[in-house]
Amino acid sequence: MATSKRLNSQLRETIAAVGCTYEALAKDVRRIAAENGEVLQTNKSAVAHWVNGTQPTGQAGQYLAEALSRRAGRPVTSAEIGLRETTEPIPSDIDPVVTATDLGRADVERRRFLAVAAFTSAGVAMPLGYDHEATARILRARTGEAMVGEADIDVVRQITTAFSVADERLGGGHGLTTVTAYLADTAAPMLRARYPNEGLRAAAFGAVAELAYLAGWKHHDLGHEGAAQRYYQVGHQLACEADPHGHAAWMMRALAHQALSLKQPRHCVDLIEGALARGLGHVDGQTEALLHITHARAYAATGEKARAARALLSAEDALVRDSRPQPSFSLVSGPAAGTVASHTARTLTDLEDHAGTERQHREALHRWDAVTYKRVHALTHADLGDSLAAQARADEAVTAWTQALDLMSGMTSDRTRKAITSLRSTLAVYQRRKVPGAAELARRARDAVA
Repeated sequence: MATSKRLNSQLRETIAAVGCTYEALAKDVRRIAAENGEVLQTNKSAVAHWVNGTQPTGQAGQYLAEALSRRAGRPVTSAEIGLRETTEPIPSDIDPVVTATDLGRADVERRRFLAVAAFTSAGVAMPLGYDHEATARILRARTGEAMVGEADIDVVRQITTAFSVADERLGGGHGLTTVTAYLADTAAPMLRARYPNEGLRAAAFGAVAELAYLAGWKHHDLGHEGAAQRYYQVGHQLACEADPHGHAAWMMRALAHQALSLKQPRHCVDLIEGALARGLGHVDGQTEALLHITHARAYAATGEKARAARALLSAEDALVRDSRPQPSFSLVSGPAAGTVASHTARTLTDLEDHAGTERQHREALHRWDAVTYKRVHALTHADLGDSLAAQARADEAVTAWTQALDLMSGMTSDRTRKAITSLRSTLAVYQRRKVPGAAELARRARDAVA
């Protein structure tokens, strides 16, 4: 650690303003580090050292600023709390084509730099204040001379589809560099071209937005939440240029979905309500159902049970009301009925309805093809085991978790790793109770995360 003899009064005053103890703040920093795939041992003594002038090392300063932001309910920057910037800023530009290109290059050339970018709760709300019209004017002013046609756009879609399929079977770590290199070197620069008509121009922006979403999803699966958030943000900007209604609403859902997965629901209700306002009347019933189900999850996460129940009913209604085909941007999530069942289960978990959670997880397993959606089946079996354990059905929980571990073999995925880690404490209890199969499953879980 590099140290300074000068008291950091800015940090001390900010901590006092948010009204938390050093111990509580240290706990926040550890939790945020864990969200971003890093294990820190930060304690109240470390916070005291920072207040006394010691500069945090690595990404700890980013995590500290984010912890204070969440407590303050507003963005708190590193500079505001008297910290030096310990890394270069993430590539950013008002032009999303530049941002997408820079993100992709950073992923290829400085992988560790982008992987440790911190997720921020303030970043969830980015679409709510985004000025699409101003960006659109800049994009049109920067158009080049090359001509791009339908065949070029089809190639981008084919590559996105191929790597989406591989991602589901092998995990987010498979092909990430290839996807981000293609985004930086070929797909994003294509958006500088001229197009024969407005329809093809919109299609090109939509195709690249889907590729950016895939890059973000792969980072999310690896536990690189800051990187994922930045790809989702630029995907939203590109989607606005393609379709400011349906596709833009879908990318707002992606940002909210990530925050809900990290148990950071602030801004999520507003974000999904904004997405519904944009999308209703412009999307098919299945896509609308996926927006409603995320709305339900946001309400459940904030303790609004009655509104969550109404949103669940809206999702079920939309799912069967409209038979128009889904657009490619929402098809990436797989069968809408399976996704609705899966997220209904997560909503019911937040509402502490474990029997309902079990039913919905079983419905999701029925809806998702086990070969095509191997990772979904793995994670759903893990969640099913959790709901069975919550109902004191230990034998059945062990069976479900065993199926999950079988499916997770060979995947490069932080989400599957976390799922395995989370069941080990319950397995320790089951071992003491001599639950059949618990000891062997505990050994396999230990080996899997070693």
